[in-house]
Amino acid sequence: MLRKPDGKMYHIDMKEGDVGRYVFLPGDPFRTDLIAEYFEDAKLVAHNREHRTWTGYLDGVKVSVTSTGMGCASSAIAIEELIEIGADTFIRIGTAGAVNEKAKADEVDGVICTAAVRDEGTTIQYIPIEYPAVADRVVVEALANSAKKHNKNFLEGITQSKDSFYGEVDPDCSPIGERLKQRWRVWEKSNVLSSEMESAAIFVISSIRGKRAASIMSFKDMKSTIAIACDAVRELIKADNR
Repeated sequence: MLRKPDGKMYHIDMKEGDVGRYVFLPGDPFRTDLIAEYFEDAKLVAHNREHRTWTGYLDGVKVSVTSTGMGCASSAIAIEELIEIGADTFIRIGTAGAVNEKAKADEVDGVICTAAVRDEGTTIQYIPIEYPAVADRVVVEALANSAKKHNKNFLEGITQSKDSFYGEVDPDCSPIGERLKQRWRVWEKSNVLSSEMESAAIFVISSIRGKRAASIMSFKDMKSTIAIACDAVRELIKADNR
């Protein structure tokens, strides 16, 4: 794994000891600041390129938040380097577009992703397309339990991970717009709940490396989504200590 002369990872600019084993993964670098507000004794550890990291504590246990940037390619770099320096449990916190009618219902607050459609180009450079992008069931259960405690309605199911944001929101801007719209109808009919840009890489790489990951995607209130994710990690900490 590529490192700088001072021993820090080339992209995230950190080394062993700078992060906890539990890491939250937003896309937006400045969303890390919001998540870090939920930590005890949070400190800004690094900000290099799109990767901004805070480290602090939840219930006395070291945790971190690192931004991945947008898309599977930069997410893959972040998670690979985080694993290299000791992280093993990841929760992506982000926003997503609702895909099918179930997810578009007014009472739905978001989605806890159990798996991802690999509709992107990064993970095929890791492993054949037949390999599934699946979230860790223990992390999914912790998120689901936490959402219920917060009285929020998060569906559990499949997300689509894509490379082109505007291929979703404005397919007619592309010469293959009709193909993109046809594929979107396939996801709708296949009970895909949400569409975003990072989960497939996070799930595939975590599975290959023997680590744990899941995603929680907000349709409404990001602050409550962050609180749910933090309480899920508290549940994981208790379970891991037993």
